[in-house]
Amino acid sequence: MSGKRLKLLVVSCLILFLVVGATAEVKKIKSMGSYTFVRIKGSIPTPEVMKMLADRYAGDIKYGFDQAGYGDIYLAFIDQLKSAQFEDTTWNIGETVKWMLFRSQGKIKVTGPLEWAGKKPLEVFAVKVKKGFKTYTFIIPKPCGNIALRDEIEEIPEAVCSLKVTPAKANINDPITVDMSGSQYAKSLKVEIIDSQGNKVASKDLSPEAARWQTKLDKPGQYIFRGTAINLEDKPSVNRCESGVYINFPPVARVVPNCLNCREYVGRPLTFDGSGSTDQDGEVTRVVFELTDSNGQVVDSSAVTQKPYIWEKTLYKPGDYTVSVIAYDNDGASSVSTSESRKTIKVTRKTLFIAAEAGPLLAHGSYTGFAFVRTGMFIWLKPDKTSLTFTSGAAVPFKGTPWKAAITTNLLGNIHFGKAFLGLGAGFMTKERSDRKTGIDGLGQLGVTLSNSYFSLWQLYFEFRVPIGRSFSDCHKMAVGLRYNF
Repeated sequence: MSGKRLKLLVVSCLILFLVVGATAEVKKIKSMGSYTFVRIKGSIPTPEVMKMLADRYAGDIKYGFDQAGYGDIYLAFIDQLKSAQFEDTTWNIGETVKWMLFRSQGKIKVTGPLEWAGKKPLEVFAVKVKKGFKTYTFIIPKPCGNIALRDEIEEIPEAVCSLKVTPAKANINDPITVDMSGSQYAKSLKVEIIDSQGNKVASKDLSPEAARWQTKLDKPGQYIFRGTAINLEDKPSVNRCESGVYINFPPVARVVPNCLNCREYVGRPLTFDGSGSTDQDGEVTRVVFELTDSNGQVVDSSAVTQKPYIWEKTLYKPGDYTVSVIAYDNDGASSVSTSESRKTIKVTRKTLFIAAEAGPLLAHGSYTGFAFVRTGMFIWLKPDKTSLTFTSGAAVPFKGTPWKAAITTNLLGNIHFGKAFLGLGAGFMTKERSDRKTGIDGLGQLGVTLSNSYFSLWQLYFEFRVPIGRSFSDCHKMAVGLRYNF
């Protein structure tokens, strides 16, 4: 908008010619003068600008309201103006206002009543302010800052209660939202919660400014939410105002392990059965399993969504474990922990194995070859760390006299380094030649574990035997063996 056009608008729209008289006779105004409350620069102001000006000149407005005899509504005017709706309307020809606040020679003045007698309706903002039982309608000519009271109406309508409760179906301790913001003409609001036996379990006083409430219910069943709106005369609403909420019964979880004292189950699959979980008013749709160790640390978990809700889990460490289940129904409700939903199991590892080994053996004295076969036991002292091996059997030479078959026995303590192991111990061997003696050997093995399924082990090793009390050069022996522990 050009400056010239704006000046014309201000001159034509804002010149207020007021005749201030001592009588209460209605004065007619036909044109606008220069007696404006404030000077406004720029384009026609928005409601936000008008609110800002009212805030800036609040002291002058109070002075004017006091002069007009309406000082008691000043605070309501200033407070409600911040959030008021500015309506674009007109001051029509022949319509009157009770009074108008303006500025003359820098002083705040009030005159009225006034009748608009211009050639055409005057564009104004209309703002409603409520205080007590009355609604006051003010008009503000555009772009003047003048404030005029058009009318005041006393109205105390019947309160109309509106109540919305969401969701209509919920789980225990789920948030439930009560919304009474749709209630009309209410000074205060109240909602009560009634259970299926007719008992009041909760109530809440609300207000139109704070008409929402969020609550929870900790027991399943049907509930009625009953609302009341109270008008300015403290009269309660008479319209039906209630809503129902159903609190879902949670499912009951149950778990059955295939064993409680699970001996030698390290490396073997355990089965946890949650198919016994039930739901009173729906169906179980998911079962979540969780396995924790003796320190309460989660070892593993699994969510099973298909019947019969069974989880298979293999453990590789012995110890005490707790398996727990949570069942979920078709409404998303979850079960609570009970003795039936938590079970403690003890899992042990196989430590005693039958050992069978075979391989070639080379005996000194022209290094004659033997084939040996031994059986015995393999025992874990500390699984994967230390073990004990005891085997006994026969060694048969590939040559004849003076070589002969011999009985061999080994006892070794083993230290394991991952898959590698070192064994030290003693062995017994009858004479392998007719011209030698039966004796005790110092024994060493260096080997590697080829496979370990926790129930069987394959091991490959190199063995060296040192004679004790006999000639080393004549009686030492070497062997390569393959051992199967099962």
